[in-house]
Amino acid sequence: MKIGPSHSLPRDPLDRRLDLGQALDERSREIFRLIVDSYLESGEPVGSRNLSRLLTNQLSPASIRNVMSDLEALGLIYAPHVSAGRLPTEIGLRFFVDAFLETGDLPERERLEIEERVRAEGERRPVDALLTEASQLLSGLSRGAGIVLASKADIRLKHIEFVRLDATRALVVLVGENGEVENRVLELTPGITASQLLEAANFLNAHVVGRTLGEARARIAALKDDTARALDRLSQELVEAGLAVWSGEGAGTPSRLIVRGRANLLDSVTAAPDLERLRHLFDDLESKSSIMELIDLAEAGNGVRIFIGSENKLFSMSGSSLVIAPYSDGDDRVIGAVGVIGPTRLNYRRIVPMVDYTARLVSRLLSGTAPPRRP
Repeated sequence: MKIGPSHSLPRDPLDRRLDLGQALDERSREIFRLIVDSYLESGEPVGSRNLSRLLTNQLSPASIRNVMSDLEALGLIYAPHVSAGRLPTEIGLRFFVDAFLETGDLPERERLEIEERVRAEGERRPVDALLTEASQLLSGLSRGAGIVLASKADIRLKHIEFVRLDATRALVVLVGENGEVENRVLELTPGITASQLLEAANFLNAHVVGRTLGEARARIAALKDDTARALDRLSQELVEAGLAVWSGEGAGTPSRLIVRGRANLLDSVTAAPDLERLRHLFDDLESKSSIMELIDLAEAGNGVRIFIGSENKLFSMSGSSLVIAPYSDGDDRVIGAVGVIGPTRLNYRRIVPMVDYTARLVSRLLSGTAPPRRP
């Protein structure tokens, strides 16, 4: 499978002077791998005595400590406190992922489970159900938080309607060509009547059907003179406000973010600093700030991408890792991304192929090219 080009080791001053892969001999590489594998398995530091029992070639604890000292000098491992074992640093985890991580195919059992559950939602529609199921599934299989991001701007419109809620608010109902129906509440300019709501909806449906939201806004802008002749001022404002609220204008989030499995992130977390990091992560997920950047990052990588700790600038305060891959529509346009957020000790070997397969399956279902259901 393809790992995106961001999947590379950040360069600090020491990294610029040394190629870490060449700096480590075979003994150092084996000890480093064992330290990281132990961390990914248990989250606990590992000491020289335990390492001496795990090594294929017997080394004394003193020799192992010398190697660990060299690895620490390279910035690959650290001691969380005096007399403790060692844990990988973020740079160490990145180096491990880049240099040692090997991912194979997803096990047949998990592949069938993903296919059956996601396909069942895809066949029933709407699209939101498919995406929600994908998020829920990734959460359950990874024991992290499953996320799905999708751009509103890529929905092709079938119908728009304004429904008055009260004197100052109306519901904007958008129906996509894919059968998806969603709503937004719109604040009304004082004085707008029921006939103006209908007039604005009729005008929009006459000019934007079959277009994406971005194309629809461009079309209405190009029809500025025609709009002025066909509609009064309040109806014109309603047309512009209806498109603006659907494009996310003002909120800064022209997207959907579906998150399932937040509770998984609380498992085995007892230390106050870890709880504080999770609070930052939950706050970021709730605010959805700059969330569309994740789709841009996934699209730029053209494959599965892995962000570890502070590399993930959107969730850097939480110290979380993110494995993410884009999915496409029938025109091979990237319209969203699926992924898993969790602690830095995610099981990358298992989660990378899981995210990759789910993204490819969602793409095939959305484009109508998924293979027939298995008997």
